[in-house]
Amino acid sequence: MIEPVGDEHFMRQALREAEQAFKADEVPVGAVVVCAGRIIARAHNLTERLNDVTAHAEMQAITAAANDLGGKYLKDCTLYVTLEPCPMCAGALQWAQVGRIVFGAFDEKAGYRRIGGKMLHPKTQVMGGILEAECADLMRAFFKRKRAL
Repeated sequence: MIEPVGDEHFMRQALREAEQAFKADEVPVGAVVVCAGRIIARAHNLTERLNDVTAHAEMQAITAAANDLGGKYLKDCTLYVTLEPCPMCAGALQWAQVGRIVFGAFDEKAGYRRIGGKMLHPKTQVMGGILEAECADLMRAFFKRKRAL
């Protein structure tokens, strides 16, 4: 289920979404969902704008992708996200049965792996560390800016 254009290409698209979040003073996480080599959903964190702790990039992307496909299962899709999903998002990705997850930066504090990697659907393939430095640098810049205020 490797996307023909390449993981780095689609992760760069997710990074563009994260940059939009950064500009909007949201935690800079971006996501895209790809199906059959085509981006069917784009999203970034909206927790501040919507005043909703569940408005993570992954959650927004799942909803948009399901609407595009006309169904709730994303078995043939790949989610590209700039940060390792949190447990809440991992649970939603499990229910959506996403086929593949590719993430950029690892999240040792709040990522789903810290409570065990068994949260995802058993058939979901996971790859971390794609454009890790760029994804992590954007997060560091955001929190450095926040601490300076």
